[in-house]
Amino acid sequence: MYRDNTLIPAEAIRLAALGALIERERRYADLASEIRSFVAHVAGPSLDLLGTSLEVLGYEGLATLEDFEGEGGALLRVTDEGRRQFVTLMTSGVRAPVNDVTKLVIALKMRFLDILDKEVRLDQIELMRDMSLGEAARLRDLRQDGKSSGFSCWLDFEIQQLERRISWLDDLAAKA
Repeated sequence: MYRDNTLIPAEAIRLAALGALIERERRYADLASEIRSFVAHVAGPSLDLLGTSLEVLGYEGLATLEDFEGEGGALLRVTDEGRRQFVTLMTSGVRAPVNDVTKLVIALKMRFLDILDKEVRLDQIELMRDMSLGEAARLRDLRQDGKSSGFSCWLDFEIQQLERRISWLDDLAAKA
């Protein structure tokens, strides 16, 4: 993790793998394909994000690898340590401003949010809400010049998106 308790790209991939394995066991090839597809759809194709081998999960005791003769390779199952690591990764911070890695982390948090206990789930929603509030405040400060230009219109658009995200997160917290 970075010093601010946000995920580095390899940890985002680990979060994707552990969350998927908590949902259900998977063959190595299926898990790799699923993660590659999810990452490419959220953050675009990136060698930085896909460089980590899933075999490391087995070496670190986060998943068990059962040898399997046939297509798809070894069958992976999450371990208790893998579940603990998943919660640690899920409860990490979210870095602003939003870039491709931050977008991926938010997407993963949203994908696996229901796996978390209610209190932790609400904390994560609040964390994302706070990040969005901070980002909106930063853009409002930048927008204070009062001039109308392409840049100010773009800032207004970005601020509106953040305000909608904050409202949506408030609704999500109310339903959690």
